[in-house]
Amino acid sequence: MALKRCDNGHYYDENKYSGCPSCGIRDLDMETTKPLRSMNWRNASLDVSDDAPPADAAPTRRRNEAKPERELGVTQAFWSAKLGIDPVVGWLVCIEGADKGRDYRIRSERNLIGRDPSMDICINGDATISREKHAVISFNPKKNAFLIIPGDSRGLIYLNDDEVAMPTELKPYDTIELGRTKLLFVPFCGVQFQWASEG
Repeated sequence: MALKRCDNGHYYDENKYSGCPSCGIRDLDMETTKPLRSMNWRNASLDVSDDAPPADAAPTRRRNEAKPERELGVTQAFWSAKLGIDPVVGWLVCIEGADKGRDYRIRSERNLIGRDPSMDICINGDATISREKHAVISFNPKKNAFLIIPGDSRGLIYLNDDEVAMPTELKPYDTIELGRTKLLFVPFCGVQFQWASEG
């Protein structure tokens, strides 16, 4: 490769370029473009002869052919679909922490707990609670039982001051601790009451 230096100090490959590509072409007059006034654009025509090969036909659908139905994108819990509602099965009541006095509804099946508004139980007043899936509270309507399950977070969960390392059954008025927040578990469904499906 033979490098040549131009008058402005740029180096370029003499075998590839006849002149310096950085400087551009010398003596090139780059005037502004001007419209062609002589062309009558209203009567312009285009020669469309059969010299070119035809293009492939685009895929089509019959007019009466039904489009496939789109899913709504929302997964419905089995029991809420069966009952026609998403019933409340219990509550968590904040007894200590930034949201003291606030209650959180527990619904049938899995309830994800975290600070993010997309969580089923959103405790956004405590920054020591993970944004997503700090814990899960689940209600099994077939067994009429509540469980607390560790989530995918780094933070620990305590049930009555004992660490929860695996799914653990919840009993009425158990104390759950997440970060700096303490919650009291209050079941609605149990021996005295169960949601029953008509049909």
